[in-house]
Amino acid sequence: MKKNKVIKGVVSVALGATSYGMLATFVKLAYKEGFTTAEVTSSQFIYGIIGILFINLFQRIKNNNSATKANSKNILHLMIAGTSMGMTSVFYYLAVKYIPVSIGIVLLMQTVWMGVLLEWFLDKKAPSLQKTLAVLVIIFGTGLAINILKIDFNDTTIDWTKGLFWGLLAAASFTTTMFTANKVALGISSAQRSLFMLLGGAIIVFSFGLFTQTTEFNFEIFTKWGIVLALFGTIIPPMLLNAGFPLTGIGLGSIVSSLELPVSVLMAYFLLNEELQLIQWIGILLIIIAIVIMNIQFNNPVKKK
Repeated sequence: MKKNKVIKGVVSVALGATSYGMLATFVKLAYKEGFTTAEVTSSQFIYGIIGILFINLFQRIKNNNSATKANSKNILHLMIAGTSMGMTSVFYYLAVKYIPVSIGIVLLMQTVWMGVLLEWFLDKKAPSLQKTLAVLVIIFGTGLAINILKIDFNDTTIDWTKGLFWGLLAAASFTTTMFTANKVALGISSAQRSLFMLLGGAIIVFSFGLFTQTTEFNFEIFTKWGIVLALFGTIIPPMLLNAGFPLTGIGLGSIVSSLELPVSVLMAYFLLNEELQLIQWIGILLIIIAIVIMNIQFNNPVKKK
């Protein structure tokens, strides 16, 4: 029975991570049709909120309205936590506007070592040798994955300065999202938590759109890309990851969720014709290996007397 639950959790986390991995490619395709970052993020969050509202309604009917409801304190804390979710979407989508999706996802994965630093700062406890080794491997792998020695800052088709800046900001805000998501209002359903975090994120997204949208808002985004972006960005992944992580545990779940990286790169390869050199694939493989190193449990054998 326990094994079946773990398998179910692995499938849920894998599907959730895969969905996230597809997202940036869809955003890039929307950009190619002339849509702005404000239009992309606004449509995603509006459809996402509507979708999560229906899921909450369905769960409420299914449970005969017996589930624990969020109180005002829960709602406030979740909405504050959700602002980092909104910032992650804005920063990440700005990053892939200036650099290839395959590089953008590598930058987003820097949240792994940023999480270690955040944990060190908050818990006042230095990371273990295992985590330190993993962080060093990630940094080295990232250098290979973005082919740092071959970056051409004179290439007018790629704005490396803006791309790297927004990509690292996205990783920092995503680190905050993951940390708060595992600390805030754990006693209520994942659907309620997702809804209020989305509402908090929407404040950031709508504010960003209000101050940056200089042209007339193109409402075609809602019929062309909005639903797809919401499904793969704000509805399917949070629900599946929230359902899967309790069954897999943080360690195994983190390893499985690293599928997001190769899926994102492969989507960009097949749909956007982005090509990576062998050295970049090696860097991506090193990042995944580092995530495994960080989360695998090494059991010390008990010596017999």
